[in-house]
Amino acid sequence: MEQTELVFIPFPTIGHLVSALEIAKLLTQRNPRFSVTIFIIKFPFETIDGMDTDSDSVRFVTLPRVEVSSGTTPSGLFLSEFLKAHIPLVRDAVHELTRSNPVRLAGFVVDMFCTHMIDVADEFGVPSYLFFPPSAAFLGFLLHLQFLHDYEGLDINEFKDSDAELEVPSFANSVPGKAFPSLMIDKESGGAEMLLHHTRRFRHVKGILVNTFIELESHAIQSLSGSTVPVVYPVGPILNTQRGSDGGQQDASAIMGWLDDQPPSSVVFLCFGSMGSFGADQIKEISHALENSGHRFLWSLRQPPPQGKVITSDYKNIEEVLPEGFLHRTARIGKVIGWAPQIAVLAHSAVGGFVSHCGWNSLLESIWYGVPVATWPIYAEQQINAFQMVKDLGLAVEIKIDYNKDRDHIVSAHEIENGLRNLMNINNEVRQKKKEMQKISRRVMIDGGSSHVSLGHFIEDMVANIPYKQQRRDT
Repeated sequence: MEQTELVFIPFPTIGHLVSALEIAKLLTQRNPRFSVTIFIIKFPFETIDGMDTDSDSVRFVTLPRVEVSSGTTPSGLFLSEFLKAHIPLVRDAVHELTRSNPVRLAGFVVDMFCTHMIDVADEFGVPSYLFFPPSAAFLGFLLHLQFLHDYEGLDINEFKDSDAELEVPSFANSVPGKAFPSLMIDKESGGAEMLLHHTRRFRHVKGILVNTFIELESHAIQSLSGSTVPVVYPVGPILNTQRGSDGGQQDASAIMGWLDDQPPSSVVFLCFGSMGSFGADQIKEISHALENSGHRFLWSLRQPPPQGKVITSDYKNIEEVLPEGFLHRTARIGKVIGWAPQIAVLAHSAVGGFVSHCGWNSLLESIWYGVPVATWPIYAEQQINAFQMVKDLGLAVEIKIDYNKDRDHIVSAHEIENGLRNLMNINNEVRQKKKEMQKISRRVMIDGGSSHVSLGHFIEDMVANIPYKQQRRDT
């Protein structure tokens, strides 16, 4: 039986890679004639380890490392140039794939930051599709800003640190400038130029797979149904719920054992992602808030990365950064840790609230496990995710919406404590809405559910889009 092959080119960070792997596995499970090859790009400043798959129909091809001199190139543009430099490697790898295997190439599925690879798909005469790991609302935000910039002369930088608001079709409420991704409003980084370039290319693909579901983002998805946007397929929540308590970390058993001893829904879990860290002054404010609130807590406290790195690490001596005596005074109710097995923790019955950096994967995980969120965004598009969850969807309470690691701002212990009390209020409306959305999120992925149906439509359209010469190559 001839295989139908899709080439996946994800952005090489763990959040993008994991969701790309999971959607690839879903596709191959739905039809045994599908196979997927995922090309792994090696970043010069980080290494992605431990990526594997339990599917015989999904395989990884790691591309050779490419050295690109950053020089005086702004960080946003350097990222784009670095990914663009992989075009020859991808071209050669696809040649090898099609030469050595009896497959028909159905197309490329490229990440939102890898749109340069659309040109390679064009060379092979096959269509491109976009995999968009964030929300549908953020997709609409990028498309709307690109339109306003290109056709109405909008200066995006005017929104930096501004109280001005912008009406965006994919949001029910006007979006404040302070919720805009910092990369988009930082002139020096070149981030706006980079994002606008990729967003223009979004309009050239055959379809866009989005890690969301209709019932969660009905307003945003409806706003994307216009003729100028490729067809959008809401296929989420795409999660790897098997990334549980092992993760290769020895501390997992101690963490889960501590949770086993706590009452149901009593623990606040604080975790800020693989790139989330705080300075000494902010750590003190969080410590005072936790101590004053009296709530049980599990705090994943990570050390800022060294120069030239982006991923946080564990402290060698965590007591050095905490207020004197804090660990002793809170020993009965709290546990401060480094790395956290986030999915396993959220799945535990003792966890009643989640203080989160609002990465989209983390928000989907909180919905899947029915855990209310208090928002504390740090970087990327997390501020706009926090805004959506609090203001548009009513599925989170606010500690901060506009916090940004690049701004010199300390969130006070009083603000944090108020957020914790709202989060852990058992009568909070957010808690009730979250439980309802949890039930829906489980239904959409099974046969007949909205995301299951949407993925089926994508498969049908993808097969219909296979070029005739690919369909007939074995004759």
